[in-house]
Amino acid sequence: MGVDLRQVVAGVLTLTMFVMLGNMIKRDHFDSLQEEKFPGGKEDVTFENAKFDATHVTKNIGLWKGDVDDLKPCWVKPSVDDVEQTEGFVTFSLTNGPEYHISQIADAVIVARNLGATLVIPDIRGSQPGDKWNFEDIYDVDAFMKSMEGVVRVVKDLPAHISKRNIAAVKVPNRVTEDYIAEHVEPIYRTKGSIRLATYFPSINMRKAGKKGDTDSVACLAMFGSLELQPEMREVVDSMVERLRTLSRNSDGQFIAVDLRVEMLDKKGCQGDNDGEKSCYNAQEIAVFLRKIGFDKDTTVYVTESRWDSSLDSLKDFFPKTYTKEAIIPADKKTKYLDSKDSEFEKVIDFYISSQSDVFVPAISGLFYANVVGKRIGSGRTQILVPADTSGSSASASNFLSSYVSKKNHFAYSCYC
Repeated sequence: MGVDLRQVVAGVLTLTMFVMLGNMIKRDHFDSLQEEKFPGGKEDVTFENAKFDATHVTKNIGLWKGDVDDLKPCWVKPSVDDVEQTEGFVTFSLTNGPEYHISQIADAVIVARNLGATLVIPDIRGSQPGDKWNFEDIYDVDAFMKSMEGVVRVVKDLPAHISKRNIAAVKVPNRVTEDYIAEHVEPIYRTKGSIRLATYFPSINMRKAGKKGDTDSVACLAMFGSLELQPEMREVVDSMVERLRTLSRNSDGQFIAVDLRVEMLDKKGCQGDNDGEKSCYNAQEIAVFLRKIGFDKDTTVYVTESRWDSSLDSLKDFFPKTYTKEAIIPADKKTKYLDSKDSEFEKVIDFYISSQSDVFVPAISGLFYANVVGKRIGSGRTQILVPADTSGSSASASNFLSSYVSKKNHFAYSCYC
């Protein structure tokens, strides 16, 4: 019996479409994980298990640059005159690293604006008791206060006549809404006069909402237009990025940042589920993934792991130019930013290098991934590749593009047009 070549071609095309659809669905799962999360609590992580079977895909097409959108901020800065002003204060702390800071700042600004209250510049607290820094140790306080002009009143310190013992503690969900504030926060504020805010994270989904309103404009400004690193911190990050670009001269100064923290691999949330789906990607798996989608041996890779760990050796075997912070930080800054117990500085370095790399690969899903994506969208760095098992000998990078970008459904697309 003869074989109709057209039927064969049609069958192959149909199979390919189903495989691509499967990848898209699983990337959506990666981007919309649900978890009950409180500041300082355990970080559970879950991963997609996308499959791609391709053995004849041309390599090196679109590896370093995806579709570049020339986006600009398009939020409208709201006016403080639109809200009735009150005499109370909203205090809060930034916790657990810059990926949380961005969301915590947004929620605090939204709450203070809706209440007509004055926002007090937060301190910064780490995961260990006693880990505490001033806002200006990491961020530019003057730039933050200037960005809030006309939106919400801001003071550096709580007035002496306000007793901290009389301030009510209030928890709000991340991406708090006006309705939630009116029902759960405003009555406490009206009774107590001032509140201390804490954000919890029932979801790490950063997809944009259906309709855009005043709250979204405030959130856009707070998340993407208010936090700037203080000059010394910025200088450290910039020098490390420049060092990575120098090491990448054979690839036109381009490098990959991989969020891979070895201690996360042993946590319960990284062990997979009952269906056998992978929930973490270790160094070996990331190395194989990067090679299969076309990155060559000379590619420079930055890994967010704080110090070199023997488990990273397999990644370095594939990519000899693999570095952690300790190898590229300026020598005169190492004692302050790496050799102290101030791990908060290390988190800041990781977040901002990951935001500026040419390609970002999240080996660990969570808020770090979601908020790095937001920063990258605003700067046009949308080459964000979600890892997956690849059963063939090669694969196209475009099939692993984060669905936050491919579907333009990240909240940042509400803020940049």
